[in-house]
Formats: sequence, structure tokens, C-alpha cells
Amino acid sequence: MDSVLPSPNKSRIGFHYYPDTVHYRETDLAAWLPELKAMAAGWLTLNAPLNRAIPEVFLRQLLAEHIEPVLHFHFQPTEPPEIEEFSLLCRTYARWGARYVVLFDRPNLLKYWPASVWAQSSLVERFIDVFQPLALAAARNGMIPVFPPLEPGGDYWDTAFLRTAFESLLRRNQSMLLDRLVISGYARSNGHPLSWGCGGPARWPNAQPYNTPAGSEDQRGFRIFDWYLALSEAVFGAPRPMLLFGIDHSLDQPGTSETLAPDLHTTQNLLIARLLKGEKVENDPIPAQVLAGNFWLLTSTKDDPTASAAWFQADGSPLPAVGALRQWAASHGWCQPATDKMLRPLPASPAHSQPITHYLLLPNIEWAASARYLDLIRPFIDQHRPTIGFSPAEAVHAQKVTVMGAPEQIPDSILEALTTAGCMVEDMRGDGTTIAS
Repeated sequence: MDSVLPSPNKSRIGFHYYPDTVHYRETDLAAWLPELKAMAAGWLTLNAPLNRAIPEVFLRQLLAEHIEPVLHFHFQPTEPPEIEEFSLLCRTYARWGARYVVLFDRPNLLKYWPASVWAQSSLVERFIDVFQPLALAAARNGMIPVFPPLEPGGDYWDTAFLRTAFESLLRRNQSMLLDRLVISGYARSNGHPLSWGCGGPARWPNAQPYNTPAGSEDQRGFRIFDWYLALSEAVFGAPRPMLLFGIDHSLDQPGTSETLAPDLHTTQNLLIARLLKGEKVENDPIPAQVLAGNFWLLTSTKDDPTASAAWFQADGSPLPAVGALRQWAASHGWCQPATDKMLRPLPASPAHSQPITHYLLLPNIEWAASARYLDLIRPFIDQHRPTIGFSPAEAVHAQKVTVMGAPEQIPDSILEALTTAGCMVEDMRGDGTTIAS
């Protein structure tokens, strides 16, 4: 369990990055890293594509500045990735220092399932059938798997879904997975006061799935962690570590055309930040099992549907909450102002465009044409149908690169350049036996 937990001195304040998978350039990092540092951020949630890796330089510099990346894969439950491909990606990320990987998103919503599948019995059990192999692959390859956040309430009531999922995982008795598993939840206020549901089911025993009686409160608010931690303790015997996502005391009020006054938006979100930092305020403290709380949303493009929630608008102008958080962090010595090192552009990556799906990089045409190696690589080519070539400059444009040949023919420096560019690199260098296996 200790391997799951961050340093006790780490800030629990975090943000969601762009809601896309394209803003991972060095110029993006140079622009946003100082802003994150000024707001005392210690976490950043990133949407992770399956077909390529977030560039190594992006992740390593976040880590160097003590900001923990959380990689969120938005898989569809009925279209999970191949275990081999996902394992390779996890190994790559773990080698670069990333640890937390979130698998799926809100599987308790009908829209993520075909209607015919949703209508069948044992939906949660079937989700665990898909989740568990991927979570085990992540754990075995050095990552910390995070159970996906559910939609509070949702089409399948989230607390009922979660209890059934926890019981299924416990029954399957995968100790490696259970030892490393982190849970998560969307801590949106949903128009409620920040104290809504505080104390969890012990304080609000009349709240039941699909039924919150008048005068009672439920999990559909910022204090969702009180309910989820209680569930995990009831099933596993102890509360699990937890990540909070989507913290949003937003300007747009759910279910109405009203907007929250900017000063109240600022006050409420600053109060959440103070709670995350462990300040004693009028609200009950956030339990130590909550590792981080990620605010929605650092920034967005102007044409994205989430743009109105961005703390930094598309034109670069910040909401008042940004200035308040900066000032508060500075007054407590919790921020690190932008330094020359952080502001300097990082070395340019060889490429950012990766139109090639899979590239087989070979030493030279003579090697590939030799009878000995041709027989060895032919089954691989027949199975995977990669683009075949001999140019690292061409290979850098591929999402995945498989490297064959002797280490002295294709040195480690080439593999490092490929991974820095965001390629998933499969190293199959070695003798004929290695290639054949």
C-alpha cells in the first residue's frame, strides 16, 4: 500500500488539463507549468490516448517540478484495448516515472453501453470482467490502477454500482490488484453547498439508491468521498486511497439558466483548496485517504463544449479564482514562482505528427533480405502488417515502433529519441532466438 501513496508533503491541489489529447508540446508545457506552480498544484490529470504515448519530456518535467501526472484512458467498456498493447504503454509510462492510470470513465451511464448490453443482467460483473485484466496489466507493469469515477447518481446508481464492483473484486481475490487499487469520484458540487452529504451514510442513513427523502442528503455533492470511502471500508475492511476528479463549483448552475456570481465562485473554490491543504475551516476536514482533488478545468479551446468552465479562458484571461488562489498560495509559501528554467523552451521533439500506425525499424535492407532473418521476421510481418523501413527519421512518425536487429546496429540513443517523440517502442533487438520468441 505504501507504494500507492505520494509523499506526505505533496500538495493535494490538482487540475484537469485540456480536455483533448493534442496539447502536449513543449511550448504548451512552458506556458502552463509556471501557472500550475503559482497555484500550488501537485497533480495534473491528462487525457491519455491509446494509439500513442504522451511525450516523455512532458511527463518528466511535470515530475521534476513535483507535479504528479494522472493518466486517464477513456476506454469504452465494450471496446477495451488489447492487453499486449496496453501493457507496453504502461511499461513505457512507468519507466518515465508516471504512476497513476485511470481506466474507463463513468461506466454507470447508459450512453457508454449498447442498449442490448445494458439491458442484460449482471452489468457490473461484466464491467469487472473487462476492468480487472487491464488493471492487473497496469499493476504488473509498474502502474497504480485507478477504479474509474462514476456519474454521481447516474443511470445505474453509483453507490450501488460501486458496492457490487468492490464485492466482485474482493471475491476474485487478486492480491496484487487489491493492494495497489485506488478509487476515484467526481466531486462536483451539483448546485449544493460544499457541506452537502458530509458524514456519508452513517450520518444520512435514510438516503437510498434512487431515493433521497426530504430532509436527507446524499453523495451527489463535493463530499462524495465520505460515501465512497465508507463503502470501500465496509467491503475491504479499510478505506481505500482515493482521487477526486471534476471538482467544479462552477459558474454554470446545473439544471438552471442561472450563473454563479464570480465572487462566490472564487470564494467556494478557494475554500476547497484550503480544505485540500489541510487548513482548519468551518467544514469537516478532508480525510487523509483522499490523495488529491483535481479542479475542473485548467483551460480549454474556445470551441470545446467545456470552455465555459475553464479557469483560463481560451483567450488566456483568467477567472478571478486564479488570482485568489495564486495570492493565497504565495502568502503561505506554497507556490514556486516561475523560474528561468521553467520558462525556457524545452528541446524540440523530432516530431509531433504520427500518421503511421505501426513501424518495423530494421538495421538495413541487407539485414532484412538475409535468409536467416527473413524467415524469422516473416511471421511477425504477417501478423501485424507494419510499415517496414530502415529510417529512424521515418519511424518517429509512427504511433508504435518495433525495433529489430543487433543493439550495436540500432543503439539505445535511437530508442530514446523515439520515446521522447511520443512513440510506443517495442524493443526486440537481439539474436535470432529473441526475435523468434
